[in-house]
Amino acid sequence: MFQGETAITVDDKGRLAVPTAYRDLVARECGNRLVLTYNPFESGCLWLYAEKEWQRVRDDVMARPNTLKVVRSLQLKLVGAATPLELDGNGRIGIPASHRNAVGIEKKAVLLGMGDKFELWSEQAHRAQIQQTIGDADLSDPMLELRL
Repeated sequence: MFQGETAITVDDKGRLAVPTAYRDLVARECGNRLVLTYNPFESGCLWLYAEKEWQRVRDDVMARPNTLKVVRSLQLKLVGAATPLELDGNGRIGIPASHRNAVGIEKKAVLLGMGDKFELWSEQAHRAQIQQTIGDADLSDPMLELRL
């Protein structure tokens, strides 16, 4: 569904314009509604789901036993922090200050289309991720089977 990388500017009110290439898709497939939450695996990044996909993720996460610490942490970061967003008439969404501050998003950010969701990265965290390389020690058997 979503793919590509776009440099994004965040205005003083915490709003960012969804790239025009995605607006029709977000309107058609998502009813202009997205759900924002933390990326529980990498700092400096937020996840933006289409509402329907979010409901699937939320239900799957909440079906896990919260007596396990790792599950409770996942529920807290994903479901507890989830915020519904709707594109305004100018194709913008407002990112709450709490979310922006937690991941270090200031004026510049990077929006990545990652298939079933968007990732919204702080400029610094995205740069650090891109500069990392994958070495032989990182390759598992399933990775070796990829035909890139």
